[in-house]
Amino acid sequence: MIYFDNSATTKPYPEALETYMQVASKIVGNPSSLHRLGDQATRILDASRQQIADLIGKKSDEIFFTSGGTEGDNWVIKGVAFEKSQFGKHIIVSAIEHPAVKESALWLKNQGFEIDFAPVDEKGFVDVEALADLIRPDTTLVSIMAVNNEIGSIQPIEAISKLLADKPTISFHVDAVQALAKIPTENYLTDRVDFATFSSHKFHGVRGVGFVYIKSGKRIMPLLTGGGQEGDYRSTTENVAGIAATAKALRLAMEKLDLFTAKTSQMKAVIRQALLDYPDIFVFSDEEDFAPHILTFGIKGVRGEVIVHAFEDYDIFISTTSACSSKAGKPAGTLIAMGVDKDKAQSAVRLSLDLENDMSQVEQFLTKLKLIYNQTRKVR
Repeated sequence: MIYFDNSATTKPYPEALETYMQVASKIVGNPSSLHRLGDQATRILDASRQQIADLIGKKSDEIFFTSGGTEGDNWVIKGVAFEKSQFGKHIIVSAIEHPAVKESALWLKNQGFEIDFAPVDEKGFVDVEALADLIRPDTTLVSIMAVNNEIGSIQPIEAISKLLADKPTISFHVDAVQALAKIPTENYLTDRVDFATFSSHKFHGVRGVGFVYIKSGKRIMPLLTGGGQEGDYRSTTENVAGIAATAKALRLAMEKLDLFTAKTSQMKAVIRQALLDYPDIFVFSDEEDFAPHILTFGIKGVRGEVIVHAFEDYDIFISTTSACSSKAGKPAGTLIAMGVDKDKAQSAVRLSLDLENDMSQVEQFLTKLKLIYNQTRKVR
């Protein structure tokens, strides 16, 4: 089996699974309990929070645990919007955001908020000048992803941070789900970023765990109310085992970041160059200012799901741009926002590489690509 779908989810590190099993089987207390079993759970929770904070260069009291990226994005977009609604109801998100951000913004529109979508250029980068033109006196939130999940474009967070430097009343959120342990944190966790969302299963942690960075002093309305956990921001009993496994996975992934970058960028370059040799293949992911592990392409006249299943027949697993919306059968929203026509966008498939992949797998992929390309020639 060749697994080239690591942006959809990653295989948990064995060490992370071992941590999960150890904590789940031995730490039986609820962190909210007053007895010593509760204290044991609290110590694990606090240590994990501190380790995660250290790894991303933040303070432990700025880290709040969630169930994943979708919850985190919903919480920040809706929570900040309502918290600041007395000051304004205008929100800006980019045209290429993950559905968790985009749909949250559209939901707010139905609640009386005004939403603007910042455009991107033909390569998939947010147009900072166009974004600047959208800012109004009543703008309360700007949300821009760090790494696009469909084509891998690294967004100009530093430039946007400079744009917002003299606008302290605007909260700045970065969806960093596809960025953490893939590119250096300084690329997207600037001092101007107020909120950032993360998901464990994207960096070899377990599913069902994520966290949100909330800069000290920034206010947000809770999405879940109840027992007052997570500083009264996110009420529910914490997933202590999953959180401990997340901390372990993140430490391992961050230790391997340089190796990850070198290896995946090399594999991507080889595949990309081979794709460019085919006259009827479109390549949507460049190398400069793109994540090293994401490569999106399409075969003229062939729908993406056909390509996915053709590779599946050879035990090679890729995806149609975004796992979160692939079964809806819609063209890639990022490509449409870039001005790519619908037929080309519907042909798009995404490869997302990892350290566990190697050049022998790349060679096998390219061999099967040639077969699939020739098999689909009659429909082009």
